[in-house]
Amino acid sequence: MSQPTPYIFDVTTATFQQDVIDKSFDQPVLVDFWAEWCAPCKVLMPLLEKIAESYQGELLLGRVNCDVEQDIVAHFGIRSLPTVVLFKDGKPVDGFAEARPESEIRAMLEPHVHMPAPAEADPLETAQALFSEGQYAKAEQVLVSLLQADNSNAKALILYARCLAERNELTEAQTVLDAVKGDEHKAALAGAKAQLTFLRQAADLPDAADLKSRIAQNPGDDEAVFQLAIQQLARQQYEAALDALLKLFVRNRSFNEGVAHKTLLQVFDLLGNDHPLVTTYRRKLFAALY
Repeated sequence: MSQPTPYIFDVTTATFQQDVIDKSFDQPVLVDFWAEWCAPCKVLMPLLEKIAESYQGELLLGRVNCDVEQDIVAHFGIRSLPTVVLFKDGKPVDGFAEARPESEIRAMLEPHVHMPAPAEADPLETAQALFSEGQYAKAEQVLVSLLQADNSNAKALILYARCLAERNELTEAQTVLDAVKGDEHKAALAGAKAQLTFLRQAADLPDAADLKSRIAQNPGDDEAVFQLAIQQLARQQYEAALDALLKLFVRNRSFNEGVAHKTLLQVFDLLGNDHPLVTTYRRKLFAALY
């Protein structure tokens, strides 16, 4: 038996009037008559608790321990356990004896209890999920609708810019980012700007196959290693890029005025502090530095 909650509570003879009869005028109260020795009761009770919680306050569940509350048992003439009685407007309106499947219990409740409407999904959370799954076009559609209602939503603007960047609309993406005001979302803004930087850089570099060929011939070709990392970042191959940049930093931290270190920090901004790759490579970078 779970601990009492605002929707689920133990009922005694002293509290029955207040907790069951009086409350049933505001919302239906399902009363479960049970006993410690009753095996079917122990099967049914968790199911009733689950159902009560699913109604989010539109249904209350009162539990009567029949071994203790003999007066209530006698008053309602309870002869077998478990027995479940639904109270509404101060009187019993339905019920059943013995354990029942969830579908039957919900069917009994349906005429008496309003099931709360499911909460509407937050459009920004929906767009973020779609973006994370690589469904950029669908994410962009959600964001366009959201921004039509509120074109000052900084989070939506930043994510919209990242969607545009994935379509290689870099100039438009930059315009959107320039419209973001304030420092509240500084890290997310820095990440989006880093994404644009990598995409712009990659457009002017040799393709990945040529760079890999150069590195195969000369593993010490720092310029090729760095350029390949940028190409990988533009294609969201983050782990490979981070690994290459870290090795380049360890091997030649002064290369191109410390560009490997600077780029690692840009990738951290792009992915965000909670990303597991950031956690791993931030630790590795710290070890390399100190």
